[in-house]
This record gives sequence, structure tokens and C-alpha cells, in this order.
Amino acid sequence: MANRIITALDVGSSKVTSIIATASKGREPSVIGVASVPSQGLKKGVIVNIDEAINSIANSLEAAERMAGLTVSSVYISINGKHITSTNNKGVVAVAQDEIVTDDVFRAIESARTVSIPPSREILHVIPREFIVDAQGGIKDPVGMSGTRLEVDAHIVSATSTALHNLIKCVQQLGLRVDDIVFSGWVAATSTLTDTEKELGVMLLDIGGGTTSIVTFVEDAITYSGSVPFGGANVTSDLAIGLRVSLEDAEKIKLNQEDLMKIKQEPVKKASFLKRSEVRNEEKEEKMKEKKKDIIDVSSLNIEGVNTISKKLFNEIVEARMSEIFDLVITQVEQSGNEARLPAGIVLTGGGALHPGLTRITKKVFGVPARIGYPRGLTGLIDEISSPIYAVAQGLILYGDQNEGVSRSNSAAVGVIKQAGGGFVNKIKSFVRNLLP
Repeated sequence: MANRIITALDVGSSKVTSIIATASKGREPSVIGVASVPSQGLKKGVIVNIDEAINSIANSLEAAERMAGLTVSSVYISINGKHITSTNNKGVVAVAQDEIVTDDVFRAIESARTVSIPPSREILHVIPREFIVDAQGGIKDPVGMSGTRLEVDAHIVSATSTALHNLIKCVQQLGLRVDDIVFSGWVAATSTLTDTEKELGVMLLDIGGGTTSIVTFVEDAITYSGSVPFGGANVTSDLAIGLRVSLEDAEKIKLNQEDLMKIKQEPVKKASFLKRSEVRNEEKEEKMKEKKKDIIDVSSLNIEGVNTISKKLFNEIVEARMSEIFDLVITQVEQSGNEARLPAGIVLTGGGALHPGLTRITKKVFGVPARIGYPRGLTGLIDEISSPIYAVAQGLILYGDQNEGVSRSNSAAVGVIKQAGGGFVNKIKSFVRNLLP
């Protein structure tokens, strides 16, 4: 079987990333082209200038195509923003035959889609959480089972039609076909979370430039999807104000903070019998050392008029803003009425997750363990994209590989069925292929 080409387009508030990969049955997708350019025409995940957004997408795709040595014809796109909302709904159908067949599953999912949403919104995903056959719940793959009543508990993610159509328009203007549009938090979860974490209960926070995506799982089922309109750009803005530097210089400091904060520890002197005057001198020296530790030398960044900044002030600014974002996340999840049991804690990914000490702040706010989520699951040219910054782009490639043959029109009905397990996925795929012209 010939290799299939999958192209991922992560259209974010701060960058547009393109990844081109080859996929063949039974193997992990292999990256052959990658490019990332600063995004323009986007604000907090939403397109505000079509022409600028098209230019950013075109520049990113062209660079990835040059590296891969081929031209792509279709793409998987990520979408994010405050307009993303989710709800859980159930669908029930009577089983026509002695045992459940794929058609019954489709009808149950279609029944779950009949949730009341405003005309200005469109359903992105219908994700089966579990199937219930004659009151027996917790079933992931009902095909082949005996029963008279099939019920599906589904997670429905929706977006505003305006945001969706503007994104599609940008890609179609470049002569490309849209394979599917996927919520960025869902695909970031695909590339960073483990099966154990999903089973125990976990929350994924994808901290981007202008937004923070939220996805929660309990007992291997997605329970909540959403987004808050705050991210790394807000931290940059706070640093610019607090440190009295320009936004560009604040971004420089933020991006280089890990290297800047590496301080050489001086050896500690052993205690000895000292005279009173010597003790006082020792105390003065200790105080001076503490002051020096609080100073971060930023002269290497060539910031006009600023050579040093206070480490304490820097950390306080970052902690204050990130704590505020986390409080908004907690409020939003609580208001949705969804249960958020987090024995596996919080997984942080995206560019904002790279702040040193962010896991400490997360533990302090949420009171649960926290770790940084690095994407995995791809091979090939992955050295440049092994950072949490590329969790969404990598997740899109994995999503495209797992949903082969499911076009955008069919995926709206099928949802992201891979949640239900591998055997069931293959049955759904073969059924969908039969529907295609």
C-alpha cells in the first residue's frame, strides 16, 4: 500500500505551524516537512484579518512543502477560541436486528446530535463517551452485542459558524481541500495524554499565545471541552508593564528566561569559631549574595536602557497572571456542571507551559500533581517539533492517521470515534468508505 500524505495546519494566535507526514498501515506517521511562522491576522484564536491570515498560512505551508519536496492538496486544521463550547447529550435507538450493527451505532450518534444549539453555531465533534445496551453501561464497542435498546452518551463540541467559515475560506483561497477541522484541545490531548491518565481522571491545559484550551477526562471518557481567552501574550503584556520595557523586549526576556536564570552556586563556607566582627561581616556578605541572586543579567539581550531585572519581580508577575488564568479555568469548568476528578492531576502543554516553575504554580492553585506534556507518536524529522509548543500540530497528524477515510461531511456524523477503541474504529472506517462516492 502506498504511503498516504497527511498535512496538519495549526493556526494559532502567535504562530502558524505546518507539518507534512507520510503514513502507512501499522506504522507511526513519519514527518517529512515542518515549518512555523509568526501568525498575523489572528487574535485570541479568531481570524480578524482574512488577507493577513492567508499570507501567514501560505508562508508556513510553502516552507513545509519545500522541505518535504512535494505539494499538498488537503489539510487538517485546528480551531480554538472562547467561542468553543461543549455539552454532553444522550441518543437512544431501538435495535432492528438480533444483534447491534454499525448502522445502529450511526443512528444512535445521529440521535445524540439532536441537541438544541443556536443557528449561529455548528457542531464540530460528536465524541461517544460510552454506549449503553439494555441498561448495561460502560461499553466502548457495542457492535456484535445482543440487545434491543442502544443508547450512546456523547460529548458534543461546537463552534461559531463565523469563526469556522472564515478559517475554511482562508485555506480554500489557497486552493486546498479541508479534510477536517478539529478543536485544538482534543488533538493536544491525543499527542500528550496517556491512557492511564485518561482512565484515572486528568485535565489538559494547552496554553497558547492568546488562548488556553481545556479538556478533562474521567474514566477514559471526555467530560468537558472549552477555552479561555488568555495565554502567553497576556504574560508578555504584564511583564512589559511591570519591568517597564517594550512588548518586544518583554517577549525576549520571557523566551530566554530559562538561560537567564541559571545562576552559578558558590560553595558554602564551613562554620568556624569567628569573632563578633567577623560574624557581622559574614552576615553582610550573605545579604549581598541574596541581593545578587535576585538580579537577572539581561545585557546579552541588548535591551536599551535595561541591563538587569529583579528575579523576584519577574516570578511574581508570571505567577500572578498564570494563577488568574487557572482560576478562570476552574470557574469555567465548575459552571459547566461537569465533574472534574483529577487523580492524575494537570498536564500542561503549549508554548505557555515552558515557564520555569509553572508546575509549582499549578500544584499551588489546583492542589493536585502537575507535569509538562510533551507530544509523542511521530517519527522522522521530529527534532524541531519535540517541544510542547507543537503538541497541537503533532496531534493533528495523529488524528488524520487514525481517521483515514472520514471526510469532514462524514466526521460530523461519526464524531471522533477513535475514543471508542481500535476494533470499533476499523468497522466504522470500512462503513464510511462504503458511503463515499
